[in-house]
Amino acid sequence: MKHIVSVSLGSSTRDHQVKMELLGEEYLIERIGMDGDMTKMRETIRRLDGKADAIGLGGITGLFPVGGKTYVLRSARPLMSATRHTPLVDGTGWKRVLERQVILDLEREGLVPVRGKKVLLTVAFDRYSMAQAFAELNCDLSCGDLVFSFGLPVLLRGFNMFHGVIRTLAPAVCLLPFAWLYPTGKREEQVEDANKFARYYQEADIIAGDYLYIQRFMPDDLSGKIIITNTVTQQNVADLKARGVKTLVTTTPNLGGRSFGSNLIQAVTVAYLGKDPETITDEEYLMVTQELGFKPRIEHLNAPVQERQD
Repeated sequence: MKHIVSVSLGSSTRDHQVKMELLGEEYLIERIGMDGDMTKMRETIRRLDGKADAIGLGGITGLFPVGGKTYVLRSARPLMSATRHTPLVDGTGWKRVLERQVILDLEREGLVPVRGKKVLLTVAFDRYSMAQAFAELNCDLSCGDLVFSFGLPVLLRGFNMFHGVIRTLAPAVCLLPFAWLYPTGKREEQVEDANKFARYYQEADIIAGDYLYIQRFMPDDLSGKIIITNTVTQQNVADLKARGVKTLVTTTPNLGGRSFGSNLIQAVTVAYLGKDPETITDEEYLMVTQELGFKPRIEHLNAPVQERQD
């Protein structure tokens, strides 16, 4: 049996474990939250080194590929170097290839309308390939990097504006403590202010990005919206339904009743291939995703308003 573990900086209330068979082999897949404790996280990763088949670094991203250059978050470096034997990945490789493909496939296969829509991408720095896909589909793209990371009421309108601003700010941002950039521990379990940036949500057809960023300032009314995200629990799904969300798409598949993070799905891929993550090609990620039957999760949570009134 292959053992895959996502060690997450996030809350332990989102922990989950599932046993499943993939192409005739048993997998034990689990997520363990560290409640924002970096020291505990590094110790846990070291304890699993040599025991797990692959480890995912959850709740924190170490690598940010942007326009041909990869930036490294300084506070993640000690975590990324915590193993000697077990492959450790943060989901970046999987996101770079598969998230872009998911967006393009949603439109190409007629699963969810994307082309030309108004899109709010919460933090594009963490999802550069997704931002590229929206731009390719001529979406009216707004990037909320300054809003959701720093609480500043400034959207970056259009891919070109985002690219120019983020290339200027990225070196300095990567030196900041991660807790300044992302809700961790108990902060990730709540909406901070449902009214502060509600207008940005309301003007979009599609709201995309990391779920905890989406949730950070999420208004009570999301009627008719399409949410494209990654990790959601059953409670998160119920919450989105109650707010009127029309369609939920997770770029990672539903495994045992919930969607895990990109880091864990990349770790499963690495364990399946039995290769050094640095040697895995984009084509191999696409191939393994197809072989394992990993498809995006699409749930229509609420009928359109006109249909409910009939």
